[in-house]
Amino acid sequence: MRLEVYVESGAGELRSLQGWLRSDPDVRRSAVTEVRGSAPRPGEMGTALDILELVTGNGWSAASFVLALTAWRQTRPQRPRVEIRHGDTVIVLTDCSPEVIERATRALDAAADEDRDT
Repeated sequence: MRLEVYVESGAGELRSLQGWLRSDPDVRRSAVTEVRGSAPRPGEMGTALDILELVTGNGWSAASFVLALTAWRQTRPQRPRVEIRHGDTVIVLTDCSPEVIERATRALDAAADEDRDT
């Protein structure tokens, strides 16, 4: 499964998040991360390093990923808005309440199930 993670604060925060995810044993074991550019938005020129791409493999755990994301967010001085995309599925983390974590985990598990079925 391929996920794209956007952080409102830009490339520096994405690199921080990438380092955090690479240091998490559960995430590191089952996913590869890469910070890359995205297509420019209307009115913009060129690309920016503003997407963290996560490619998951066997044994990937949505719960471990979401918990690692929320733990990283809590270490930031200004907790940035994080957006996770997979196809038409978009998950936005603006707070780290148990309900938000559970919803995000269910949505990512459902997306992973759809990928396995196709």
